[in-house]
Formats: sequence, C-alpha cells, structure tokens
Amino acid sequence: MTPTPPRFALTLTAVSVMVAMSFIGAVTAHADDNPSVPPGTEATATAPVEVDPNDPDLKLPEGATLAEAKVLDIKQVVEDQSGDERREDTNADVKFALQAEVLFPKDSAKLNGEAKARIAAIAEEIKTQNATKIRVFGFTDNLGSSAHGDVLSKQRANAVEDVLKSELNDPNITYEVRGYGEQYPIASNTTEASRKKNRRVEVSFPRSES
Repeated sequence: MTPTPPRFALTLTAVSVMVAMSFIGAVTAHADDNPSVPPGTEATATAPVEVDPNDPDLKLPEGATLAEAKVLDIKQVVEDQSGDERREDTNADVKFALQAEVLFPKDSAKLNGEAKARIAAIAEEIKTQNATKIRVFGFTDNLGSSAHGDVLSKQRANAVEDVLKSELNDPNITYEVRGYGEQYPIASNTTEASRKKNRRVEVSFPRSES
C-alpha cells in the first residue's frame, strides 16, 4: 500500500530581508494607484537597521550623505501542493488564503464539511498569536456581474467569520469582514486556473510580539 502524502506539503517560496538606503536627492517613488492588496492589509516593517555613515566600506560619492535607512518586510509564503491553501507571514501579520472551491459549492456561501476543519486550524493559529483583531475578506473572479461578485464574496466572508467566532469564543476579538468581489485579483483571470486562484477567502491577523 502506497503511503498517503501529507495533506499540507509545504513549498517555501521566498524569504528576503532588504535594507533600503538612498542618497539624498534621489528620485522619490510614488504610491501605486491600484494596490495589489486591500487597503489596510499592507505589512509594516519595524526596527530599521542602524548604518554608520562614516563606515569606509560604504564608499559614498564625495559630498553625498545617507538618507534614513529602513527595513522592508520579510515575507514567507507557504502553499500546499494543490494550491488550495496558502499562508503568508510578514514581520507584522499572518495571512491565510483558502480557495473558494475547498470551502463552498459553486456559486454558494454554504460551507462544506471540510471547510470547517480548515477554518478551525486557522483559529488555532489565531490563539497561538494571541490576536484580537481579525480581518476576513472574500474575493471572486471576474465572471458574472460585479454586483453579484460583491454580494457573494461578502456572504462567504461572513460564513468564515461565523466559524471563527464559534471556534474562538472570545468577546475581546474584533472582526473586520468585507467582500471585495473581483477587486484585487492575485492572478490574471484569463484562464480557469487563474480564476480559481482569485476565488478565495483571506483571514489575516497581527503576529504576536513575543
């Protein structure tokens, strides 16, 4: 009998730490008018690295000075082999993304049996992180009307929130629940495989400071 592989075979995508330094007078970058993540979910880096401007190894051009250094976020992405579930960790937050197909029947906001077990596992991580603020955001692909996608994605986010509330049973936890419909796709929507990635519910919360 062939052993069954673990359900959550992990693939480590990218872990990077970047220290950004620039010379005063460099061109200023502008914010993207079309962010790739919903407002309020951007990770925030902390603890900038101290840099000695007199260090001879820097070899600054004559007369140049350093702007303030900052640390960009570390992001670690772990996804199961099927792509049904993804976890992202940054300095500040933890985010789980579950594809809609593993949670709901087609065009439905009624959770299936497997969904509750997956959401319960996320609830355990929320307990581990001692998180008291949780975001639950729903998304769809671009098929059908935008209005229908907005409603369905919110209904699905509400369904996931209900299970989290039941599992956590903590009146001190606050929830932000939104349905973004086809906004903020993470894939192109040009093929069924890419649309499947966009049909998802994301649960995010702050990391523990300890």
